Parts: sequence; structure tokens; C-alpha cells
Amino acid sequence: MLTPMLASLLPFLLLCRISFCQYSSDQCSWKGSGLTHEGHARDVEQVYLRCSQGSLEWLYPTGAIIVNLSPNMLSPAAARLSVCIKPSTDSRGTNIYLDHNGKLRLLLREDDQAQGKVHCFSIQEGSLFIEAVPHMDISRRITAFQYELVSNRLGTEAHSLAPCQPCSNTEMLLAVCTSDFVARGSIKKVEQEEERTSVTVEISHLYRQKTQVFISGGVRARSWSGHIKMPLQCGVRSGEGEFLFTGTVRFGEAWMGCAPRYKEFLRLYQDAQKQGTNPCHVDTD
Repeated sequence: MLTPMLASLLPFLLLCRISFCQYSSDQCSWKGSGLTHEGHARDVEQVYLRCSQGSLEWLYPTGAIIVNLSPNMLSPAAARLSVCIKPSTDSRGTNIYLDHNGKLRLLLREDDQAQGKVHCFSIQEGSLFIEAVPHMDISRRITAFQYELVSNRLGTEAHSLAPCQPCSNTEMLLAVCTSDFVARGSIKKVEQEEERTSVTVEISHLYRQKTQVFISGGVRARSWSGHIKMPLQCGVRSGEGEFLFTGTVRFGEAWMGCAPRYKEFLRLYQDAQKQGTNPCHVDTD
């Protein structure tokens, strides 16, 4: 059920007055203050973010803002993106909704944001409508979160929105070309955390990493180590032998994608190489 304030704001969503609409000069991140709404708390401010990742920080929220996540892409692939947001653990002062053609769906209540959990949704589900929760004292209220745009498949698997399914042969070969990290190594330890599994790995060959999720063992050492996250329901266990780890980096953490045994991948890669169907080259020496 909509709050009285939210109901009163709906007629203004599509007819936001130009004087109320302020646009961020930074296309990736936005920082604003609700104090600009003082005296007219029904104002709705439009925010446009056009990057694949960034952040939002709204100090002393009053009224509401609409956050339009519109990547600078003209291809049909843009419609197959998911948006993942990770609230700051001290984020408070607002409720966050998804607004699709004027229909609102609650995504995060004010009290839920302090948990700092990642929430994902399809970019086609609409914009973010962030409504300030009335408080007598807004001096300590700040709504803040990071966001990232990811492919629907990677975005959902990495944050437990889809069952854990084995990768097909085609997906394995493609993962080597498109993943944020690709590494050959072994599993050293598996730990069950509150809502996910953390896999400690030792890497013997690091093909690629988007950010430094795997740390070198030293100047002379030719090995790396790190942690890869997986949804808890995947039920991963320790296994002997070498694997080819691929996956995505989300908010500074590595999340597992396809992870075949290296011998299995090598056989698959060599067969595809003979047929000329490999999507990219990998150094298998």
C-alpha cells in the first residue's frame, strides 16, 4: 500500500517541472542534498546515470528522486542487462522502489539497507524511485549505494537469483573470452559463510583479471592466491586436481562462473580448435 506522500507524488512523476529537475554533471556517480527541497518537500528530482558502474549519495533526503540508469549503448544487448545495487551499511532515510511506467514495486525498505546486501533486477524493470521517509531529524540520514550493470546471466548467478547450473561446452569456451577473470589452479579450502560460500584457491597460471582479486605470492613466486564467492545453494566441495576458474568481479569480489576441470577444458578447447570454432585463443602450453 502506498504511503500518503508517495501517492501524492505520483502525478508529478511524468510532469517534473524543469526548475525541479537537476542533472548530474558526472555520468557515473551522483551526489546531492535534500536541503534543496526544503520548503517544497513534494519535489521530484531526475538523476541520469549512464555508466556501467558508479555510486549515488543523497544527503538529508527529502521529497524523492528518480534514478534513470541508461547505459550509453544503442545495441539490443543493452536491454539484456541487470542492475545490481549494494547499499552502504549506514544507508538510511529512504525507501527504494522500482518505477515501471508509473507502477511502483518496493525493492528496499529503509531498515533493509543497513544489511549491505546486493540486490539485482533487470534494467527493463524500470527506474529507481527513491522516496524520503519523513523524520523529525534528517541531519544523520544519508542514502548511499554502489551500482553495477551486468549481463542477465552473470548478474543473477553471481547473486543467488538463479539456480546453480553446469555450463554447457559453448558457455565454457565463451567464458574464457568474456569473463572478468580467468585462472588455472586448485581449491585449497571451502568455507560456508552466512549466505554464500567462499572458495580459497591457489593459482598456477593467471590468464586475466579485471581487478586485483588474486594476489601474487611474491616477487619470485609464480603463483597467486585469492577467494572466489559462490551462492550457498551451489553446495561446492573441495576437489583435487586443477580447474579453470572463470567468473565476474562484483563490488570488488570475485564470483564463480564456469569452473571445469582443466583436463576437461583442454580436451574441449583442442576439439574446437580442430573444428575452427573457438571464440578466442588461449595459451594452453
